[in-house]
Amino acid sequence: MRFDLKVNNVLREVDVPPDMPVLWVLRDILGLTGTKYGCGVAQCGACTVHLDGQPVRACLLTVAAAAGHDILTIEAIEHTETGAKVQQAWLDEEVIQCGYCQSGQIMAATALLQQIPQPTDADIDEAMAGNICRCGTYVRIRKAIHKAASHEA
Repeated sequence: MRFDLKVNNVLREVDVPPDMPVLWVLRDILGLTGTKYGCGVAQCGACTVHLDGQPVRACLLTVAAAAGHDILTIEAIEHTETGAKVQQAWLDEEVIQCGYCQSGQIMAATALLQQIPQPTDADIDEAMAGNICRCGTYVRIRKAIHKAASHEA
């Protein structure tokens, strides 16, 4: 079936099964490989994208459900004011170790700051709880989120 997807402010037509996960459309059809496959069951957060500004797991989001909505991926997050601040804070705080989970972490952190501009540690812990970092950079992630929120980034 043909679906119109607005990805990173560009309308794209894809011809895929309606139950195909958006993750595979992004990666395999559109060539946007920044969104990662982690677990495939929406538990790790590596595949986090924004759907109409809300963080969602692209591994379970079907193309049929996403059609007609705005999808934002890590490839375009820097073009948002908050996303640019989060990415700069990530660099400043040297958050990244292996880097595999970081696109999902950045997408989740950006969504948090767009909803709660000055989050508490509890807000951060709650918002980021579904994003797993196997390298254990949680302390740096929290510090980077606070830095982005403080406008120092």
